[in-house]
Amino acid sequence: MITTMKNLLIGMAALAGGINHSVACTGISLTAADGSYIQARTIEWAKGELKSAYVIIPRGEALQSYTPSGLNGLKFSARYGVVGLAVVEKEFIAEGINEAGLSAGLFFFPDFGSYTPYDASKNATTIADLQVVQWILTQFSSIDELKQYISKVNIVGLEENAVVHWRIGEPNGRQVVMEIVGGKVSFFENTVGVITNAPGFEWHLANLDNYVNLRPGSASSYNLGKQTLKPIGGSSAMLGLPGDFTPPSRFIRAAFFRNTAPQRKDGHNTVLQAFHILNNFDVPIAIENPDEKSLPSATHWTSAIDLSARKVYYKTAYNNSIRLIDLTQIDFTKIKYQSHLLDETKQQPIQNVIIK
Repeated sequence: MITTMKNLLIGMAALAGGINHSVACTGISLTAADGSYIQARTIEWAKGELKSAYVIIPRGEALQSYTPSGLNGLKFSARYGVVGLAVVEKEFIAEGINEAGLSAGLFFFPDFGSYTPYDASKNATTIADLQVVQWILTQFSSIDELKQYISKVNIVGLEENAVVHWRIGEPNGRQVVMEIVGGKVSFFENTVGVITNAPGFEWHLANLDNYVNLRPGSASSYNLGKQTLKPIGGSSAMLGLPGDFTPPSRFIRAAFFRNTAPQRKDGHNTVLQAFHILNNFDVPIAIENPDEKSLPSATHWTSAIDLSARKVYYKTAYNNSIRLIDLTQIDFTKIKYQSHLLDETKQQPIQNVIIK
């Protein structure tokens, strides 16, 4: 137990130590013409491997949260079966869905979020921020259910700098962002369908007004004095769309890509649409960390979850082939609690085209 906690905190300290310049997660959501609702995201880290894994939690599984002083926090039993994609440890689900169709994910929120200080006397109701997704998905079937219960737990950070905020969605398309600032929990209805990192969600919404001139398509020609100005190339009406990888710029770019995307007919095609959009947010490793030589990309994996069909799709930096976990094919009363690395082998399959 002592060794496990020590290794856990060493891993978290390394994660927190470069959090401001090493994390660049981007989330979007899309709705198909048939009503299928998709939440998709990337997860970035430029300081080494995240040991990313998919996790299966059966109904009735006994779980407990870490606190800064050990595995001695909130105890809870899984009311719902869960499939999640985790980082560092199997308990730290970064994105997932339960069998009721509720989906949740964490996004790092450094410098702007802040929790109530850790109080060891409240360990029985304390849950680590990186286990909140695990807790939400095993306990609740709706956003309103979570909102009614959230005041009964104390959310703390295992490391001071590794603050997060959360996206929670329902199969009907409702989505909220949950943020904790100064220990106060706030929920924001996410009508734009996008989330990144700091600053706070309301700031990002206000910042959208700075791009009121952007439109899909091409800008019209016009005369500036005796000089005629005309578009040089396609998509000129989007001139001024920020192209860097800071959270504010990614939020703007994702908002315009997501909200101008053509609606697809069903969940399957909408999942593929989501992957295409998020390809634009793959972060080249040297942009984030010029000293990193082993990782192929700062974007470790990209996922898309069909909340309506209860399906989890993902691809990784090592293997861009899309893989699928179908919750409807899992018996959560019999399956064992388990986790498996996202990549059994770190190699991209390449199909050889035979010319005859």
